[in-house]
Amino acid sequence: MRVPGRMHLAGLPIALICAAASMEPASAGDAAPAFSRTGFDAEFYGEPLGYPVAMPIEQQQNMVGGFSHYDRLFPTRLVAAAVEPSTLKRADTAFSASFTYWGVTYSIDDYLRRNPATGLLIARDDTILFERYQYGRTDRDRLTSMSIVKTMVGMLVGIAISEGAIRSVDDSAATYVPELAGTELGRTPLRALLHMASGIAVTQDYNPDGPLTRHNRSLVSGDTPDILAALAQFRARSAPPDTQWRYANVNAEVLGLVLARATHMPLTRYLETRVWQPMGAEAPASWRIDASGQEIASCCFNAILRDYARFALLLAHDGAWNGRQIIPRQWILDATRPVEPGSFLALDKSSHPSGYGYLVWLRPGPRRTFVLNGIFGQRIFVDPQTRLVMVHMAVRRQPVDDPREDTLVALWESVLASAAKP
Repeated sequence: MRVPGRMHLAGLPIALICAAASMEPASAGDAAPAFSRTGFDAEFYGEPLGYPVAMPIEQQQNMVGGFSHYDRLFPTRLVAAAVEPSTLKRADTAFSASFTYWGVTYSIDDYLRRNPATGLLIARDDTILFERYQYGRTDRDRLTSMSIVKTMVGMLVGIAISEGAIRSVDDSAATYVPELAGTELGRTPLRALLHMASGIAVTQDYNPDGPLTRHNRSLVSGDTPDILAALAQFRARSAPPDTQWRYANVNAEVLGLVLARATHMPLTRYLETRVWQPMGAEAPASWRIDASGQEIASCCFNAILRDYARFALLLAHDGAWNGRQIIPRQWILDATRPVEPGSFLALDKSSHPSGYGYLVWLRPGPRRTFVLNGIFGQRIFVDPQTRLVMVHMAVRRQPVDDPREDTLVALWESVLASAAKP
C-alpha cells in the first residue's frame, strides 16, 4: 500500500516540487462556499444521468452519487449534531494557491479542474479560507470518508482511557472482549492494534477475492452472525505485536469492539457525546453498521465538509475546541509524534521519515504534521504548528496508489507555504 503524503514519482525528489500560496485582497464573502454542477470527467462520473445513487458504488458513474448519499445504499446509524454549532468564521480575503509540478505551475482552480474532487475545504484556527464543491454536491451532502474514521476510533480510545473505561493501551483486546480469549487477536495489546502492528497474518489489498474483501463481505452480508465470527478467520500470527507495521482493517475492527464493550454504548453514541456534539458539529453524521448492528470501525463514516473541518481543527488545536479540552492533549501528542529513523513505524528510510501513529499517517519531516487517509482520495491534512487543515473528498477511480496523490500533496505544501508568509 502506498504511503500517503509522499512523493512517489521515480527520480523526482520532493525538492523539485516548488510551492507558493498567497492571500489576495478581496471583498467580504470571498470564502463563501462555491458550487459547480460539473467536474473532471463529469460525463463518465454520471452527470448525464444526474449522478445516480446506485450499486455497485465503485462503478465510475455511481461514485459521485454513492459517495454523497451513502445512507441510501447501506444501513447506517446517525450521530446527532450539536444543539449550538461552533462558529466557523469566513475570511474576507480571497485565498489562492499555486504549485509547480514537472515545470508547470498550477492554481488551486487548475487542481480542481484536473482532479475528481467532490469537495475541498481549507481552514485555519476558526476561519474558513476556501470551500468548493463539484459534481453538483452541496454543503449539506454527507460525504463518505472511508478509512478516515480509523483516526476517529483512535481518538475515542484516548478518551476512553482518560475516563477510565479502558485502563491502559498495554491491556490485551481480550481484557475487554472475553470472546477473544485464547486467540492471537485477543492476546494483542491495544497499542499494537493502534499502530497497525498486531502481527496478525493478513494482507490488506483490494483484490475482489482477497482476504480484505471476504472479511468486509462477511461483515455486511449476514453470512456471519456478528463481527466476532468475521474475525475468527484471522488466527495466524506473522510477527510479535508492535514489531512489524502492516496496515489492515482488522486492527481497527478489534478496537471498535473494545470501545463498545468498555464504554457500554455503540460507537456512534460515544462519538456523538464525546466528540461530535462537544466540538459543535452543525449537521448529523452517519456511520455504516454491519449485519449485527455494530459500527464498522475501519470504514464508512459520513459527514458534511465543514464538520470534517471542525474535527480536523480540533486535532490541530491538540484536542481543545469550542472552549474545552475534548480529546486529551497528551493522547494526541502521543498519537501523532514523528517517528524515529529505523523504527518499525517508519515507512521510509529518510532522516525524517513518514510514519504511522495511533491510526493516523505521519507526514515526513522534523515537525509534527499528519494525514487522515481514506481510499479513493479521501484526505484530511493537519498541521498543528500553523493550525492549518485541508479536507479533500474525492471519487478517484483507483482505491490506492493513484498518481493524482502527488499533485494533492503539492497543493497541500503550497497551502502550508501561505502560513509561513507574514
